[in-house]
Amino acid sequence: MLWAMEPIWIDTDAALNTVVASLRSAAEYALDTEFHGEKTYFPKLALVQIAWEGGLALIDPLAISMEPLAEILDGPATMVVHAGDQDLAILGRATGSTPTLMFDTQIAAGFCGMGTPSLLHLAERLADVEISKGDRLTDWTKRPLTDNQRTYAAGDVLHLLHIANRLRDDLTKRDRLAWAELECEERLLRNRAWPDPRTAWWKLKGHRQLRGKSRGVAQEVAAWREMRGAELDQPTRFILSDLAMAGVISRPPRTRDELAAVRGIDGRVLKDTVANGLLAAIELGASLKTEDLVLPARDETDRTLAPAVSVIAAWLNQRASELKIESSLLASRSDLTELINSGGGRLADGWRKETVGEPIRQLLHGEAVVRLTDGGRRVDLQPAP
Repeated sequence: MLWAMEPIWIDTDAALNTVVASLRSAAEYALDTEFHGEKTYFPKLALVQIAWEGGLALIDPLAISMEPLAEILDGPATMVVHAGDQDLAILGRATGSTPTLMFDTQIAAGFCGMGTPSLLHLAERLADVEISKGDRLTDWTKRPLTDNQRTYAAGDVLHLLHIANRLRDDLTKRDRLAWAELECEERLLRNRAWPDPRTAWWKLKGHRQLRGKSRGVAQEVAAWREMRGAELDQPTRFILSDLAMAGVISRPPRTRDELAAVRGIDGRVLKDTVANGLLAAIELGASLKTEDLVLPARDETDRTLAPAVSVIAAWLNQRASELKIESSLLASRSDLTELINSGGGRLADGWRKETVGEPIRQLLHGEAVVRLTDGGRRVDLQPAP
């Protein structure tokens, strides 16, 4: 069902309670958020858009608490989103809850051979409507919002339920609805877990080239920076710049004077409490045992298997193309690493096991062989002779 309605502006507790009352009987609702994260560690929620059959609301989280929405998130209705990973994290912080059920239209489209489309693309293709692109540099924290801003914000949810139903029909015809629903469920579980700060160093430029004690220092200093950023609600670059981080890792300082000599270190870092915490993290990292390093999955793979991993990865991309599935949904590099290392993970269970996991297992156990066909353009896994 497509609607053409004006959004209701919600900026009082009473008005939000009315929206919650309407949503109690809804089987599903579309939701999107607008936020800013340039000056804070946690993105600042600036607007919540919700649409349900017969209703469309723009909720102002700068004026009222979002906690009443927890009742709807915890309820039996399905929350429909588009590329909703960030929305989940932000909602969790604002309401204390994440949805019981979720249907992500970008994920669903990936199982329908559409890649990772934008909402604008899906709206044009599946709802025959054009959504305003709006201004990506809009400051959503300013009030009042203009009519154009409200129209743009409403467009992100106005047609989302219709798009979701079209995608469900397509998935049902392909016998892949369960695949998409399972992927959405996995995303929900993943977003409920707080990231391990010891993995923050994986985001550092050149982290895979680090060796020896540098890895331990990178792990502990990045974790310290992450936790302090969360504590103060400041971006990690405000806590310690990437330039200073690189200097600390390459030549770990042991004293306050040595710390002051590191390029990129400013006066804020040299304050007693901050400097002591940073030096303690450096010392801990420098003495970290190898078994206490938290390594990216790829680093845990036997290097002698690198050629096999490359061949299998090429076959997986080819298989995704044949199946008309977004390749990242079929199997990630970490999925492949986990299967090779332990024989477990997502490729050893469910539809992925049958589709790609079992052929890979046969290849690794010598029950299948790799053959190049079509003049080397195809990689095929075939039973061993």
